[in-house]
Amino acid sequence: MSDDTPRFIPSTKPSPEASSTGYWFAFRKRELLVTESGGVESLESLETLGLSPLRTQFLGMLGDTPCHSAELPDDAPAPAGMRFRDLRMLYGQVSETLAALAGRAVQIVEWDRQHQFCGACAAPTKRAEHDRSRLCTQCGLAHFPRLSPAIIVAVERGEEILLARGPQFPPGIYSVLAGFVDPGESVEDAVHREVEEEVGIRVRDVRYFGSQPWPFPNSLMLGFTAQYASGEIRPDLHEIEDAGWYRADALPNVFPGRISISQWLLHDFLERQRA
Repeated sequence: MSDDTPRFIPSTKPSPEASSTGYWFAFRKRELLVTESGGVESLESLETLGLSPLRTQFLGMLGDTPCHSAELPDDAPAPAGMRFRDLRMLYGQVSETLAALAGRAVQIVEWDRQHQFCGACAAPTKRAEHDRSRLCTQCGLAHFPRLSPAIIVAVERGEEILLARGPQFPPGIYSVLAGFVDPGESVEDAVHREVEEEVGIRVRDVRYFGSQPWPFPNSLMLGFTAQYASGEIRPDLHEIEDAGWYRADALPNVFPGRISISQWLLHDFLERQRA
């Protein structure tokens, strides 16, 4: 698979004329089965590798090629010439197409595993015929894949950008602010709330920047830019270890690369400052 691969069309079942050979995104917990070079094999089934999946799901078509996901037992061995890799470790090392499909696959695998029984009445569920859901066999409740919207925002003050570090970050690394959207809250309201909660300042001119699916575990990251309005930085020490204003020529250590929307926001700021 390469970056010039055709468009992916999601679906819950292959068309009758679809090839029997396709890409298999097979997971042992959250580890993806890949070749030694980090690729995904085109196969007729995982059984050809000596693997017996617990559950499989059809993802859709990548051009003319079917794509499947699969849940493997926790003790499944890696076939010869292959290995299991944590999905985070593959980002930035494989094509964007492969990373996006793997991220989609792991979320569907985990949703399918976690919804074998109804959360309302505990009866078994079954796979729906016409959409991506599992239906309760007793009460009929439909269980769809979970999606957790989150905001991420680059706050600017003139020629400075607000960067902070959370306790879960690698030592010395800073990034922009982010947080989950609360029930009943607009994404713009979430930007204002998260910034004020995490660092104690207020913002204005909240503008949409872009989005990125982020399967850790099941987020949709909605990116924004915003301008400083008022207040002094007072980090919420439960969420933020340190925060400050930084000029483009005096940044702290940040996550390297351009694989995540946090990096896109930071590079957008840098490019505008250097223009």
